[in-house]
Amino acid sequence: MVHINILDPSASPLDYYGYELRRYREAGGLTQKQLGAVIAYTGSLIGQIETARKLPTSDFSERADAALGTGGLLSRLLPLVLRSQLPAWFQRVAELESRATAICTFQAHMVHGLLQTRTYARAVLGAMDGSNLDGRTAARLARQRILDKARPPGLWTILGESALLQQIGGPVVMREQLAHLLSFAGTPHVNIQVLPHDAGAHAGLQGSFNLYRFAGSATILYTEGYGMGHPTADPENVRDCSLRYDHLRAAALSLRDSAELIRQVMEERYAERQL
Repeated sequence: MVHINILDPSASPLDYYGYELRRYREAGGLTQKQLGAVIAYTGSLIGQIETARKLPTSDFSERADAALGTGGLLSRLLPLVLRSQLPAWFQRVAELESRATAICTFQAHMVHGLLQTRTYARAVLGAMDGSNLDGRTAARLARQRILDKARPPGLWTILGESALLQQIGGPVVMREQLAHLLSFAGTPHVNIQVLPHDAGAHAGLQGSFNLYRFAGSATILYTEGYGMGHPTADPENVRDCSLRYDHLRAAALSLRDSAELIRQVMEERYAERQL
């Protein structure tokens, strides 16, 4: 067990968060139990966060900021804390997502992380590894905050029809996930197309990929393997996959027809009366 008196704030963003929480609490003359009573959390949880044994949440950070008069420090630290929980090889990708002005993604078999619900993300992440599932799920969902920025990136997603049919987490989870996809209808910066099975041979048969575009700098192509990611700015590779993406977008259903197919699968394959 980590003892709070030897917590090193430079060890990680989570340690720094815990250090600052403790510092502000003590400056306010509050015990962990007293602060817990003010913000409606247990003193035990506050102790776990102060000793970097538990991840804070957005709600916790906002309440603690207000109670301790931090000027929003903890809420500003939270994205760094959650990003640090991502696998080391994926942290670069999260950084690319946060800086991109446009993201184009083709996902053959699974909904992209920026569009996943909590239960779907948890099922995906827990498929082979059940460790720290709450923290890893929170870290994945934290990436979605970029879609709520004042100037969010344009997100264009092409999903293989298989992503709608692969029953990740079970029918209840899938119904919720497909309903979430439909909730983006009419959102100008989020566009979702489905590549139907009857499209036949297509430009994405070699696998899923993402393109990150930036203002004033080169486009980055990102592909992924098991436990590793491959970002590259190589012009030839970027050009090739940009062309592939154009072909995939042309072969996919229109935005309206894609939404209709998603709705049809949700209502027929994952109908509430069948759950």
